[in-house]
Amino acid sequence: MIDMSLILLTSDETLMSNHHGKEFLGFGTSVPHNVIPDPIFKLIFFNRIPTKKGIPIQAPYGLRKIEAKLLDDGFNVLTVAPFRLKNYIHDADVLCISEMDPFGWGPSSSTFSKVLKTGKPFVALYFQKLLESKEVRKAKKRGLKIIVGGPGAWQLKHKPEFLSDHGIDCVVVGEGDIVVSKIIKMAINGGKIPQFYDVQPEEVPSVDEIPEIKNPSINGLIEVGRGCVRRCKFCEVTKRPLRWYPLDKIEREIKANTTKNDRAESIILHAEDVLLYGSKNTIPNREKVTDLMRLAKRYTDSVTWSHASIAAIAADPKLMEECSDIIIDDNQKWWGAEIGLESGSPRIMKKTMAGKAHPFNIDDWPEIVKDGMGIANDNKLIPACTLIVGLPGETDDDVIKTIEMVEDLRDYSCIIVPLFFVPLGQLTKENWFESEMITDIQKELLIICLKHGIKWSREFLDNYFDQKNLSNKIMSVFIKFFINAIERKASKEGLI
Repeated sequence: MIDMSLILLTSDETLMSNHHGKEFLGFGTSVPHNVIPDPIFKLIFFNRIPTKKGIPIQAPYGLRKIEAKLLDDGFNVLTVAPFRLKNYIHDADVLCISEMDPFGWGPSSSTFSKVLKTGKPFVALYFQKLLESKEVRKAKKRGLKIIVGGPGAWQLKHKPEFLSDHGIDCVVVGEGDIVVSKIIKMAINGGKIPQFYDVQPEEVPSVDEIPEIKNPSINGLIEVGRGCVRRCKFCEVTKRPLRWYPLDKIEREIKANTTKNDRAESIILHAEDVLLYGSKNTIPNREKVTDLMRLAKRYTDSVTWSHASIAAIAADPKLMEECSDIIIDDNQKWWGAEIGLESGSPRIMKKTMAGKAHPFNIDDWPEIVKDGMGIANDNKLIPACTLIVGLPGETDDDVIKTIEMVEDLRDYSCIIVPLFFVPLGQLTKENWFESEMITDIQKELLIICLKHGIKWSREFLDNYFDQKNLSNKIMSVFIKFFINAIERKASKEGLI
């Protein structure tokens, strides 16, 4: 017999938002508060998701995976918006919280905080607000169990005192698809649950064991695979085995996001490198990728990618043309993807991420980047790129080569965001990069990236927000206000 104890799933408000249907705006939640008035910032970057009796119409994808697993296993589970918890928490036995960046230690949050110096990042602020809310504290006193997981769970291992202060009973680190039911059963039955549960290699799910979401995800995000073959030393994802979902599994998750007319508002195909879908190495499988694009486009007018690699783009220009022919039409004029460029120095790349360039030689990295960016722009792909500042062993010469690479991209439509090094992956024993460590040449790199970002943000803004829609017109005005505020703050800090 299945225990009918009520399990609630939620996340903080920065994650329980569709960001006005613009997923990229979600990165704004890693900015510290007080850059502009907080109510205006919240309105721009993490509007409250619409709910039906407190149940969000969309929820973070990772939360939907856990929801699906618990439903499959017969639990009485509800995914609830954090601002509507009071409607349900008095009957709940367990509260599961998914977190991306609980202390703001992730690369983007830590960088923005160290540069702008205005306060705690919104992601951290709202996680703490959730745990300290009156309804959560009251439920905790009567015996509610709190379990936290998600991509940012690793941060909590560094502050165990925070767990006791905020009533967190267990933190799950790793892919929780298989283990979550076991942990919740222990919590419900009064068993002792570990303060930290590290998912073991044998507990990592196979493709068949990964549950399929049953309800809509934020902005139609659909996972098409897990893991990565590039083996970058700074990345946690490379620790996971490579698994690609078959098309029928992907289609069922797309259908979970469709409306009554069998169309989704948008679909974001998610993998560490969407262009390597179906491949076991770094050579794109053209047939499998184009089949994936056709499948997604069948169900929506707007398809975009979470991540791609510049090397895969450069490796098969014909594939990019075919993807563009499928995606771009009268309803969609461009698409986006996050691309990690990380450095312009082949020397530092070879030390920490030689696989980034495969199937090319890492010594040719700057040329690969420029060629790939040209191919991307020619096919209406507008990348949001990242760099890593302060990689272990980075020298001024490495930074100069990165500056040269960024300057070579001056006329390409893209955003380039420099992020301070965070010790993750195989580099956990290295030191964090702090703002006090920044050299003059690294500061010059930040300035060049900032100027590039401001220029292209302004040029691209009207395309990002469809100007035929009044609410989008209003949003573009707010974003321009934010860009101007960042420019003023950067000027005050002496960055420009």
